[in-house]
Amino acid sequence: MAISAAQVKELRDRTGVGFMECKAALGEAGGDIEQAVTILRTRGQAKAAKRAGRTTSQGLVGHYIHQGGQVGVLVEVNCESDFVARTDDFQTLVREIAMHIAAADPQYASREEVPTADLERERSIYRAQFENSNKPPAIVDKIVEGKLNSYYEQVVLTDQPSIRDPKTTIGTMITSAVAKLGENITVARFARFKVGETAS
Repeated sequence: MAISAAQVKELRDRTGVGFMECKAALGEAGGDIEQAVTILRTRGQAKAAKRAGRTTSQGLVGHYIHQGGQVGVLVEVNCESDFVARTDDFQTLVREIAMHIAAADPQYASREEVPTADLERERSIYRAQFENSNKPPAIVDKIVEGKLNSYYEQVVLTDQPSIRDPKTTIGTMITSAVAKLGENITVARFARFKVGETAS
């Protein structure tokens, strides 16, 4: 099946992936744009997984001050090289993450940062809701894990749906950037300030 330049352009605009990779994905998907997006995302996640262990000692401290100056964010996003840190794509990603933090108010950068005591508290609350339900323990465990995933979406930056595109999480956005820029990218830390709020 012949793949048109317009199809390749559309896929590139949606994914930010290179021309040849887009053309190959469209060929594999028989010209189906949605399927090609899925193929590229899957490959991007595989590439990101390979790079996940690599050291990120370069990067940027980004900031965002919301209109009116009532909310401000500082965020440190790391990559592997100064070269990537200076690219427009990386700087745009840092700005997007800072804006998202201002709007969505996550508490942690990743799941690993959530204190074990908090997770155990949440689990016990969810289990107590099914105490007298006569559901099998295995079913209760699945429900509890599902509710825990919802909890992560509320408090963990990488699990939160993007404020710009709720179909995409911040984690997926970072994974796409890793695939595009060819380096591991991590959010090291962030701070969100709101006028009138005191540190807990």
